[in-house]
Amino acid sequence: MTIAKGSFAFRCVAAMLAGALAGSAVARPDAPRAVSSLVIDADDGETLYASDADIVRAPASLTKMMTLFLAFDAIEAGTLRMSDRITMSRHAASQQPSKLGLLPGRSLSLRAAIEAVAVESANDVAVALAERLGGSERAFAEAMTARARSLGMRHTKFSNATGLTSRGNRTTAHDIALLSLAMLREHPRGYDYFATRSIHWANRTIANHNHLLGRVPGVDGIKTGYTVDAGYNLAASAKRHGKRLIAVVLGERSAAARDLRVSHLLEVGFAGG
Repeated sequence: MTIAKGSFAFRCVAAMLAGALAGSAVARPDAPRAVSSLVIDADDGETLYASDADIVRAPASLTKMMTLFLAFDAIEAGTLRMSDRITMSRHAASQQPSKLGLLPGRSLSLRAAIEAVAVESANDVAVALAERLGGSERAFAEAMTARARSLGMRHTKFSNATGLTSRGNRTTAHDIALLSLAMLREHPRGYDYFATRSIHWANRTIANHNHLLGRVPGVDGIKTGYTVDAGYNLAASAKRHGKRLIAVVLGERSAAARDLRVSHLLEVGFAGG
């Protein structure tokens, strides 16, 4: 049966799926009960399903979507070039994992830096990139917040380039969907980095943290995130038969529950016609 998008039937099916998934999650005692969920049509921006999508919460590594967005802005403006090297400072090298583990003074190509942030969510590289673009991580975080406002992300603020726990980091599922949509529209070539299944670094093969790549038909990005205060977050986009959807889940209780919720919400969205 085809369910018209935005219809009462569509909302009921999506709500039942979300409820079933919430019941199957492994509870964390510090996690808020509500999980933020949102599905939008990427072609016209229409919201197909939303549940607690405007609750303000921690973004975790979804923050790095904006870190890379500003990098892609700089590449387009010509102030950053693919031939540039990104040098690791002491501050960048001191970041908590996930990280590549470069020593201070070492460098990597811009392409490798972008891949490390998009695929491994490398905190050390994200900070090094922020320092290269903004002079300091603090100044870059201010630029991230300003760019968020320009995209209509009214409830988002950044205090670092990584999403590591900080009182200054906040967002909503709705705002993350706006950022995902802007990435697709303004930086389609940059978006392609999020589809990278794995990278090779120092004799290691590092798999993308987005487990839906290659497992859910049509999924080709975009980013996962986790911190204790944020829970398990995922913004994902999929395209089937010429139709593209964006699904965002924030604050899930496990990676498995997060992936399952996003997968089911995408299925419901595509079934909506």
